[in-house]
Amino acid sequence: MRVHILDDWFDTLRGLPCFKLLDGHEVTVWTDHETDEAALAERLRDAEAVVLFRERTRITHRLLERLPALRLISQRSAYPHVDVAACTDRGVLLCSNMAGDGPNYAAAELTFGLILSAMRQIPQQMAALKGGRWQIGVGKTLRGRTLGLYGHGRIARAVANYAEAFGMKVIWWGSETGRARASADGAIVAESRSAFFEAADVVSVHVRLMPETRGLITAADLDRMQTGALFVNTSRAGLVAPGALLDALNRGRPGMAAVDVFDTEPLTDPSDPLLSHPALVATPHIGFVTEDEFDRQFTDIFEQVNAYAAGAPIHMINPEAWPAG
Repeated sequence: MRVHILDDWFDTLRGLPCFKLLDGHEVTVWTDHETDEAALAERLRDAEAVVLFRERTRITHRLLERLPALRLISQRSAYPHVDVAACTDRGVLLCSNMAGDGPNYAAAELTFGLILSAMRQIPQQMAALKGGRWQIGVGKTLRGRTLGLYGHGRIARAVANYAEAFGMKVIWWGSETGRARASADGAIVAESRSAFFEAADVVSVHVRLMPETRGLITAADLDRMQTGALFVNTSRAGLVAPGALLDALNRGRPGMAAVDVFDTEPLTDPSDPLLSHPALVATPHIGFVTEDEFDRQFTDIFEQVNAYAAGAPIHMINPEAWPAG
């Protein structure tokens, strides 16, 4: 098959063990991000399969109309960036392993790294030291403080393990199903949503972005947090109501935020009001960006390509498109 891989910005995949799974296919790797839809369609005009790097490129109805040869889109995890109905209409099968094997430890590690960085002012202290200033403030110890985890998935449970190793108390909130799972595991579930946000010194969100979870974290939720508390989001920016985090930081509730995700990505404007906010610690969506995690995730993705080529697709999101393939 003619396979095109989009948005491999650092040309990482060719050097990983998983890339050998594509032996026998005609593979093109694009190492930049094309924002112009017409130019992207020209790049992909002969593609039979497109491999996506998470949500770096949106697959729209207009784009699909320009790709008559396309039969397969292969990716991993949630797919809010893909017009699934348009894929089905065009006979394009979307394959995406929604489960995977084990938690994304890379994302869990970054989450806890951001918690440490924000609570101990690590980025600010480093910048000050390199600028010739010795100590610029006083941080907060994690031991004895409360971490609130919203969502009871595998990443959140890994973060909970790190927090407990640091001597933090962990409380939980989430959907009714998630709260029931947490209770069944013997975890502490907050008495109410408001009590969860009020009690936590750190709130970290670990929920998939779907239509029903968009805007899940509201301005009222953030306003219940303590003035010295930290809000962390390494999941998706769309989980927070539009503009709510910036407004909350401006009000001082919570007093700090640490995020790996933004409404617009890539975000390259240093004057962006949220990015430039003094109470924000941020990274450029690198939660899953490690060689180890790439190899694990793209093994799944490339196996989906091979399964399709062999006539036995796996992890089909829109199986009704398969008979038309």
